[in-house]
Amino acid sequence: MRIIFAGFGTVGQALIKVLRQDEQRIVQAYGFRPQLTTIVDSQGSCFDEAGLNIPLVLKTKEKYGTVAKYPGSGRRNDDSTRIISDSDAEVVVETTPTNFKDGEPGLSNIKTALSTGKHVVTANKGPLALAMPALLELARHRNRRLCFSGTVGGGTPFLDFAAKCMPGERIARIKGILNGTTNYILTRMENSSLTFQKALAEAQKKGYAEKDPTNDVEGFDTAAKIVIIANWILAKSFSLRDVDITGISKITPRKLRAAQALGVKVKLIGRIEESSASVRPEEIRADDPTCVPDTLNALTFSTEHAGDITLIGPGAGGERTASAIVRDLVSIRKEYAV
Repeated sequence: MRIIFAGFGTVGQALIKVLRQDEQRIVQAYGFRPQLTTIVDSQGSCFDEAGLNIPLVLKTKEKYGTVAKYPGSGRRNDDSTRIISDSDAEVVVETTPTNFKDGEPGLSNIKTALSTGKHVVTANKGPLALAMPALLELARHRNRRLCFSGTVGGGTPFLDFAAKCMPGERIARIKGILNGTTNYILTRMENSSLTFQKALAEAQKKGYAEKDPTNDVEGFDTAAKIVIIANWILAKSFSLRDVDITGISKITPRKLRAAQALGVKVKLIGRIEESSASVRPEEIRADDPTCVPDTLNALTFSTEHAGDITLIGPGAGGERTASAIVRDLVSIRKEYAV
């Protein structure tokens, strides 16, 4: 299986390490050897038809901040869509930064990959939040897989659980905590009476929050995951524009203490009902299975016959998201034996 990496940040670098570490296990258990032939990052690219030297790739990235300095085949400022289009690789792994404004460059990368007959595995929520129905239709039209397990829950298989473990059951509603950053901030505000700004600064120091935390704290990250869940699990053609979004930046310690006195906690909840979707701070009972602390995620599926089923696990993170991408690569191999 020849693979192109489009994007080589935290997730891409974690993935390449996992693939190298688990190579023999993947070969023995699933009968294929992932062969990384091309990497494109924000400054350039590198290529080797026989497979890139992984330790050298990582050393080059660490030293220069780009794979464009890879000895022999590194190039500056290459066009990722041209590289994807011209390549003979079977799979594109798309992990460029999330962009909720226009989905680029991930949207064009995914479209180009599918249009030129390549399978796609992505951890990039932007293109899916803005154009998921169209991308799924393109994948069906080209008879190629578009896989995105890593976009929701990191290594916790929320999407696979609903799609593969609950066939035949009608899921009426879904709600949950889908952003570990905001959950950590709210937990620290409640437990230590920190202001929002102090809790955010602590989350940034620990690496849970980005330097620009807007997507997390204003609810866009959770909303994107809600869109993905709605489309994939409930077959609803939602986009980011269909979600009513309110973040946590106006939550105060006083509000959290008042909620605590009533036996409830304030959490940023993503919710999908019959005909609507929302992301907003909600008061939920402390004994609700969805009410998890710190950076944990939790998702409750309300089903017609089995009742409420809740899945809990760690959210995003480089290695966890990388494990979800490996899961998707194995799935493609099983179905297409590429």
